[in-house]
Amino acid sequence: MQFTATCKLGLESTVAIQLKKLGIEPTETLDARVRFEGDYLTMARTLLWLRTAERLLMTVGTFTARSFDELFEKTKALDWKAYLKPSTRIHVNGKSAKSTLFSVSDCQSIVKKAIVENLKAAYRVDRIPETAEEVIVEIGILRDEVTLALDCCGAGLSRRGYRTYNVPAPLSETLGAGMVMLSKFYPDTPLIDPMCGSGTIPIEAAMIANHIAPSRNRSFAAEQWTFLPRSVFSRAREEAFDSERHETLCILGSDVDPHCIDLCKKHAKKAGVMLNWRVADVRDMTSDAKRGVILCNPPYGERLLDERQVKALYRTMRTVFDRFPGWEKSIITAMRDFETVYGKIADKRRKLSNGGMVCTVYRYFAEKRMFDGD
Repeated sequence: MQFTATCKLGLESTVAIQLKKLGIEPTETLDARVRFEGDYLTMARTLLWLRTAERLLMTVGTFTARSFDELFEKTKALDWKAYLKPSTRIHVNGKSAKSTLFSVSDCQSIVKKAIVENLKAAYRVDRIPETAEEVIVEIGILRDEVTLALDCCGAGLSRRGYRTYNVPAPLSETLGAGMVMLSKFYPDTPLIDPMCGSGTIPIEAAMIANHIAPSRNRSFAAEQWTFLPRSVFSRAREEAFDSERHETLCILGSDVDPHCIDLCKKHAKKAGVMLNWRVADVRDMTSDAKRGVILCNPPYGERLLDERQVKALYRTMRTVFDRFPGWEKSIITAMRDFETVYGKIADKRRKLSNGGMVCTVYRYFAEKRMFDGD
């Protein structure tokens, strides 16, 4: 079977790396999605383990369509009986880009009608009551090429289940994991997030270090599919739990807001990781380690603080972070002139999306001269 893991623009390489670690070779890497092949056990494993993917879709069929009639007939011709019962509740999501069929709502309606007509003929019934479990069908049209797939997830893969309380402008779990993976963090590396908010970055780093499957404690839409052997998820979960480690980690999350730190402790406990938390201003950041990683998602001046306050904060960050020359720093922000305000050109940049805003991760490498003679 063919699968597509969708992700935020800029995180495709991290998804491909995770697939390879699972022994899966990607067949195609495109903007915001990575394709691969496998069986149902492959699907279950990737649902549990993909840290930076947003969704996993299982392809039912692909074809070219430039008219609604063509879309209807080619959708109807697919083998929907292999996946859907006559009582299945069918929900269709869709998107279209650079295509003749640009009306997404019309495409959704036509696809559902075609599936219903297919099932009525296949099961020899007059109506589809839609009283059973819901199955989400995803239609994607790009340059007149249609892909019809089943959504394996239900809730997006960023919904790990550990973050039950939120703070203003939180970083998504998939983006937090992406920042960790793009940095030079290793399990024995000290890591500090001096503006940790709800704790996403430190918790994701700890889960990576302890080889904890990010979605091991949640359910998926695919678990309700009647055609799917239930044993695949129990086997995949058993493998995941058996692979976990519980090492002592040097990861610190700090925030000036005591309420945030209270939430972080609750989230970390629910995620099954032990971390260090501290109520502290970024100006009070300290560490005895010569090397490490600093990751942070500071206010952008959009929803938290105003532009003047944010610029003052960024200048403070530069002063503080310069006290850690042997540490790598990664800072994500939507402020376009960040480097000018911060006062230093980044060694590397990666454009990402955060809550619908175009952001950039600015990476500053550790100063090599710090390690001379090590």
